[in-house]
Amino acid sequence: MNTEKGKLYLIPTTLGDNEPLEVLPISVKKVIEQIDTYIVENEKTARRFIKRISASKVQAKLEMFHLNKFTDISSLPDFIEPCLKGIHVGLLSEAGCPGVADPGADVVKLAHEKDIKVVPLVGPSSILMAMMSSGMNGQRFSFNGYLPIDKGERKTEIKRLERLSFDHNQSQIFIETPYRNNKMLEDLCAVLHSNTKICVACDITLPTEYIKTYTANDWSKKKVDLHKRPTIFIIHKS
Repeated sequence: MNTEKGKLYLIPTTLGDNEPLEVLPISVKKVIEQIDTYIVENEKTARRFIKRISASKVQAKLEMFHLNKFTDISSLPDFIEPCLKGIHVGLLSEAGCPGVADPGADVVKLAHEKDIKVVPLVGPSSILMAMMSSGMNGQRFSFNGYLPIDKGERKTEIKRLERLSFDHNQSQIFIETPYRNNKMLEDLCAVLHSNTKICVACDITLPTEYIKTYTANDWSKKKVDLHKRPTIFIIHKS
């Protein structure tokens, strides 16, 4: 007797400590109420999120697979083994959407290889929301992850991204470790051409949300504290 495979649901989370259903659709709640098996980055925060979404959920019944920088990639097949037995599994991001600037992409890749249906759910992506609100080219853009830490390498990379932006009319998106955000903005102002635009999108969806686009020259004259606040940076030279 053939058992129908379970699905892999990609479950987005909030970008900060706000009420989940203020930014997530009811479909996320409905899926969480159906699923007891999860792949998560941090079990404590995942359980707290699930409880806020569905207070009646029996936490003792939840099975959690841990996917983070310490996870041995050889164990990933075990994470989706329940799907092969007909059990739905939820891939839960630590913040935002699974698989986008997130370790979950490796699990999704494996699910496709095993012919497991992947179901993405609607939720906030800081990268896309920053792009939406930047006023830059939403038809052509690139996400570059983290820039180099080394000062010289970082300067070279910033100049390279600025040149790409100009040559291809392509907005360049990147992120920084939150405690280095202020230094990143300083470096951008120092390295970029004075009329290159910089969008700073901080605390997206939170009450403290701050999204502004100015030239590098204008940013150099402004005072803003981004320390330890989740921030997306976008540059565009035209």
